[in-house]
Amino acid sequence: MRLTTKGRFAVTAMLDLALYEGDRPVTLAAISERQEISLSYLEQLFSRLRKNGLVKSVRGPGGGYRIAADMKTISVSDIIRAVDEQIDATQCGGNENCQDDKRCMTHELWTALNYKILDYLENVSLAQLVATQKGGKKVVILEKRKKAA
Repeated sequence: MRLTTKGRFAVTAMLDLALYEGDRPVTLAAISERQEISLSYLEQLFSRLRKNGLVKSVRGPGGGYRIAADMKTISVSDIIRAVDEQIDATQCGGNENCQDDKRCMTHELWTALNYKILDYLENVSLAQLVATQKGGKKVVILEKRKKAA
């Protein structure tokens, strides 16, 4: 799987922002301290999140960042895409040149997995992640697959 720290940290930082926003904007320094993510890395991520309309910056004393939209409308996939992160289980990036410049035998399997992952992440909202952190209902209840007898 090619979900790197960029996507993971962006989701973590957005969740932190959502949890601590309240009446005042949240500083990147505060997120950096709580989540142990480099401040300069957060600055890069938030620049992209701002450009994609997920956060807005507040200038001046007491400034920082706020969530720019209703948290119910922001999906995990929105956050990951905003920081230019690709979710791809194929080894070829979808180019079908997986093995000796040809499509590998399992290409369709990994492509289908990509769709499942994206579908799942599109259906998990920032609001759901916040509810989970506040002790609410779990984000996901996965059905266990029955084993063949």
